[in-house]
Order: sequence, then structure tokens, then C-alpha cells
Amino acid sequence: MDKIWTKMYEAAKSVQNERQINDYVLCGQVSAAVLSKSGKIYTGVCVDTCSTLGICAERNAIFNMLTNGENEIEKVICVMPDGSNGAPCGACRELMVQLMAGKYHDVEIMLDYSTEKIVKLGDITPEWWIK
Repeated sequence: MDKIWTKMYEAAKSVQNERQINDYVLCGQVSAAVLSKSGKIYTGVCVDTCSTLGICAERNAIFNMLTNGENEIEKVICVMPDGSNGAPCGACRELMVQLMAGKYHDVEIMLDYSTEKIVKLGDITPEWWIK
């Protein structure tokens, strides 16, 4: 496995800190890391609210990347509370497709760190409205 995946997994784990902020907000149970085109790793955590104002860890990491002046994604990894991984939800995929229009197909997604299963965003997002 490419060492960058280990760095990304460790970066995501380092910000994962589940905590109940108050009766309405829970955060940090899921974390993510995004590798930008420049090679920098950006992280984010999920924020769950009682009124759907929350955000997924992947989008949070992408927004962190955008905040820091970058806009091209190379790789994405999400870390669940038990340390396993998963595919980005539809909203996260939609953001990546719109952000990377015309070149989102090759964004790599780590589906399972333990077995090194990697897929491309284009393979799990077929027939999207943006080519």
C-alpha cells in the first residue's frame, strides 16, 4: 500500500474525538482525510445536529481544503468509530463531482484500509449528471 494512505488514515484518526457538545450537537465520531493535488492532507470530522444542519467528515475535510486555497482532490479516506472505513455518502460524492467536474473519475477512495481496497469515485458514481 502507498504510504500516503497510512499518513491519511493516521491524520483522520488523530482528529477523531467523539463528543457530545450539548443536547443538540454530537461531533467527532467519524473522521476523514483528503489528499489535495499539492500533496497536503486536510482533515475533518462529522458534526451531527438535531435539525440536519450537520456535515459529514468528508465534506468537512474538503471545506478545510477549500478554506486553505486548494480545490483538487486526489484521495479520500473516511474512518468510522470502530476504525473501519466506508464509501462517501451521496452528498459527499455530489460535492466532489461538482468540485472536480471533468476529472472526478480518478479520485481514489479507500473503502477498506485493512484489505487495501481502493475504488475510484467514477466507479462508484456512474452515470452522474456532470460528465
